[in-house]
Amino acid sequence: MAKLYFRYGSMSCGKTLDLLKTKFNYNERGKSVIIFTSKKDDRYGKNVVKSRIGIESDAIGVDDTFEILKYITNLTLKPDCILVDEVQFLTEKHIMELSDVVDSLDISVICYGLKSDFKQELFPGSKSLLSICDVIENIPVICWCGKKATVNARIIDNKIVYSGEQVLIGGNDCYLSLCRKHWKEGKIKKD
Repeated sequence: MAKLYFRYGSMSCGKTLDLLKTKFNYNERGKSVIIFTSKKDDRYGKNVVKSRIGIESDAIGVDDTFEILKYITNLTLKPDCILVDEVQFLTEKHIMELSDVVDSLDISVICYGLKSDFKQELFPGSKSLLSICDVIENIPVICWCGKKATVNARIIDNKIVYSGEQVLIGGNDCYLSLCRKHWKEGKIKKD
């Protein structure tokens, strides 16, 4: 039975690495996979997903006008699984289309992304996904103190910032995974 999954975590927890591992497992068993990713995150180029350790794969870039369900429905050979990277940047319409892929086409969809932004506000795509997905899984990462990191702190000039636009594409240069306590205290490292 197909399901809609949301695997989320903080920055640097290995979401894309987990996606690529899942793709490898499907392919190793002779199963086909399609990967979608948001065109908003183009740090590693267009139509590609790449983990921070360098492993990468081709992907289909999705912008706000892309029709996921139509794309999948028009394929001659349907995939065994759909993987989605950077799901937080997808629209509510995209999330509903992914649920239609599960419910109408009986294809499992595994989505990877951030749940909330640097202000602890839900991303629109994540909010929609959380409300309808079948399975929610956290991919853990730790804060510098050793506790579970739950916050994607935005860092500018070695200081945590708490205001600004929701989307600022970046990696370790702009974000740091922290526990809630150290995010509140504004501490990015041990004194």
